[in-house]
Amino acid sequence: MDITTTIDGASARITPRGDIDFDTLAPLRAAVDSLPAHVTDLLWDLRHTPFMGIAGLHLLFTPATRGRPERTTTVTGLLPQPLRLLLLATDTCPTVFDLSRLLPDTPTTALGA
Repeated sequence: MDITTTIDGASARITPRGDIDFDTLAPLRAAVDSLPAHVTDLLWDLRHTPFMGIAGLHLLFTPATRGRPERTTTVTGLLPQPLRLLLLATDTCPTVFDLSRLLPDTPTTALGA
């Protein structure tokens, strides 16, 4: 997996290239953990991620703050399979998987709420 991180002020964009699964979860979490403390907005750019397993849900919905301030996390560039996984998780357990938090510009009605 190739991971690119771009920081612009208080915002960071992490762009993984490849599948997100339990083998790639550790390096993705390491990319988040290595962000400076002043970064308050994290954007996951998933346009190069054709497959996302359950590990992706752990990554996106279980932020690793470890003594740092909480970050606003959003997602862009979702391909069909990762989007289907997120929609299924939201449909199954909407209180745990709040997709409106990750996709703030999406109307709630589009998420099935």
